[in-house]
Amino acid sequence: MLGKTVSHYEIVESLGKGGMGVVYRARDPRLDRFVALKVLPEEFSEDPERKMRFLREAKAACAVTHPAIAQVYDVDVADGVLFIAMELVDGKTVGRLIQARELDLLGAVEIAKQVASGLAKAHEARIVHRDIKSDNIMVTPDGHAKILDFGLAKLLEPSGGSGGDLQGELSHMETVAKTQAGLVMGTLRYMSPEQARGQAVDHRSDIFSLGVVLYEMVTGRLPFQGNTPLDTLHAIAFEETQPVTAVRANLPPSLQRVITRCLRKRAQDRYASAQDVFRDLKDVQRDVESGFSSGAPLGVRLRERLESLRDLPRSEWRIPVIALLAVVAVAAVATSQDALGGVILFLIVGLLAWRRFRNRSIRLMRRFSTRVRKLPEVSVVAVEGQRATVVADRALAKTYVRVNAAMDAVNSKMFFGEPFSVVIREELSEEELKQILSGPGVIYVRPDLLGE
Repeated sequence: MLGKTVSHYEIVESLGKGGMGVVYRARDPRLDRFVALKVLPEEFSEDPERKMRFLREAKAACAVTHPAIAQVYDVDVADGVLFIAMELVDGKTVGRLIQARELDLLGAVEIAKQVASGLAKAHEARIVHRDIKSDNIMVTPDGHAKILDFGLAKLLEPSGGSGGDLQGELSHMETVAKTQAGLVMGTLRYMSPEQARGQAVDHRSDIFSLGVVLYEMVTGRLPFQGNTPLDTLHAIAFEETQPVTAVRANLPPSLQRVITRCLRKRAQDRYASAQDVFRDLKDVQRDVESGFSSGAPLGVRLRERLESLRDLPRSEWRIPVIALLAVVAVAAVATSQDALGGVILFLIVGLLAWRRFRNRSIRLMRRFSTRVRKLPEVSVVAVEGQRATVVADRALAKTYVRVNAAMDAVNSKMFFGEPFSVVIREELSEEELKQILSGPGVIYVRPDLLGE
């Protein structure tokens, strides 16, 4: 179809082919932008009722907007061709990142957080993805996750009712898997038990599949695998997974708890919403960053928390001091016989508070530096105005994910002013590196660059 026009989309090149059709890079001349145009196989549109149901669902997905969801622009039929036009997302799929071992634990948790946030938004609009898997999650060059193919999986469902005996459904799925291995086998291992049984699914099916992807990201392998499609479906429906803490050492118990709850066999035993998954993943992220495990004994947790404070900038230690002064000032004003003395004390505390408020952006950027310098590949962090520059020996996907997550955390705490931006630079020449080091705003330099 290269060189042809579908509706008003001019097809430029082929991007890939799968069981759900062929994806092309196409140009939309009306808006002068490139899109990903997925042309669906004819057999998926032969059933008029099924096609109308798909079009209705996919058009509903067009209304869902979220940074972690690849936007669906258009769904239509032109000259008998059923197509969907989507945001063209550059980057690598999570599947490729796992194969290349470009993800670390914090990067995996950050991606899962973004996906959970995107799913929560879609589920609020009563849109269920039904095909969450590592190859349907793209990580952009700037480290942000994008969920692909919203609204497409509905097309795979049979026109008839759901349910039926398990063995019959498994046999049917095995036949489909054998005849369309490229279509189903990639998706099969991410299915929820209710999908494996041929039952109706809701948003909790996506939560199960997200648990599978998270398991895969942190261990490098899938939780449910069999020698045949039928064996895999049986494992999904009945068998428990090996704990991630048994597969890979030093994973926090809080991560295992999140994955276990996502992978419950009964939908009602899983998280009630993707937003709940997001909140628990934030706790996991804090555990990993601080070395503070919520599953450890109290004494160990306190010791780890105190040790983690060593990395804090000195300014952060003033927080409890200022808070204490504020309490004392309020008490003094409330109880003082001398009104003038109370006012003076109140003004002093107010000035200290204003100074801290005014310097908040500086402290936030120091906190940003403290987080990103834990990456061994990061050698320099510099800030000029509202832009941070992070120099890395070699920037992998995990570098972009974690650096951008740290910057997002900074911007979320900004009370006023323009948000900060960050650029990651790698493979700098000696002259370029010297120029950055001699410039203003250098807040971190790795010791080996200083000859220490």
